[in-house]
Amino acid sequence: MQRREGIAETRSTIARLRSATDTADKRPAIGLVPTMGNLHEGHLKLVAACLKQCQHAVVSIYVNPLQFGPNEDFGSYPRTLDADLEKLQDAGASLVFIPQDAELYPEGRDNQTRIHVPGISDILCGASRPGHFDGVATIVLKLFNIVQPDRAFFGRKDFQQLQVLRTMARQLNLPIELVGVPTQRADDGLALSSRNQYLTPAERERAPALYATLQALGERLQAGERDFQGLVSKGRQLLEQAGMRPDYVEIRNPETLQPPAEADQAFVLLCAAYLGKARLIDNLVVGTPETS
Repeated sequence: MQRREGIAETRSTIARLRSATDTADKRPAIGLVPTMGNLHEGHLKLVAACLKQCQHAVVSIYVNPLQFGPNEDFGSYPRTLDADLEKLQDAGASLVFIPQDAELYPEGRDNQTRIHVPGISDILCGASRPGHFDGVATIVLKLFNIVQPDRAFFGRKDFQQLQVLRTMARQLNLPIELVGVPTQRADDGLALSSRNQYLTPAERERAPALYATLQALGERLQAGERDFQGLVSKGRQLLEQAGMRPDYVEIRNPETLQPPAEADQAFVLLCAAYLGKARLIDNLVVGTPETS
């Protein structure tokens, strides 16, 4: 691969990556931004947040097969490496890590040790996509071990994913701070996602109803309504009226993702819905500022 000006180097093996990041015992703070490529403005906001807190921003690009189910879009997931590298150059990324299957899974995927974070991995998206968060936790832990960052940066759009990874880091005593970065949205409120490309123009016009539904439910929570099941039912109704097929609409405790108590003051609204070929997810925290 041709080297590009503005990015220090691309590294496609673990040994080469470590040779770049371990050049001194007292190295400056290293931040990691794990991605599956097909980068959009949301990813670039992660890189910007990383560079604000760390001297070096390492960005990984890897479409991880372990987190895709047998009937999901692993084969068709958009891969745009050249365009991604151009964007990372402009964003000021220090180093891009592009690992290969043979090095990440040298004994094959079926023989790969996998990480399971019990409880929190098996609900919401985990219930709809069995094994998904095992694949996420496994690849992220591998990247943590390979890059050895001081901080890692994740978008809050994938709220459950962030909580799964924070639980993993806490339980495994990982010396890494996980930083949540606010969701990047289009002007009409739709959360940016690589899978938005699956939407037809007509579907794209309806897609903002996902976040609008969360906002409508959030306003009722803010006003003191505590009929959680009634709010969930209303949310599903609103999504169906917008032409979507709801997977789930839930109100949960933002720390544990368990059902809330009436006395709780903070909540997270989470939803997933199918629109055409796309499965869209979003969330909204109510009652407390979103924490990092």
